[in-house]
Amino acid sequence: MSQPPSPCTRVCRIDPRTGWCLGCRRTLGEIADWPMLTGAEQRALLVELRRRG
Repeated sequence: MSQPPSPCTRVCRIDPRTGWCLGCRRTLGEIADWPMLTGAEQRALLVELRRRG
């Protein structure tokens, strides 16, 4: 299975309360790790990001 596109929305500001990006809701660690994740790991993270919404 192919890798999904990055959830980045180009709104790159971290909420100091949650530690999540205001655009994509990832943490800095998740943003940095994205290119190294497998497709399955990326899809699992996308599911988690929807829960954070």
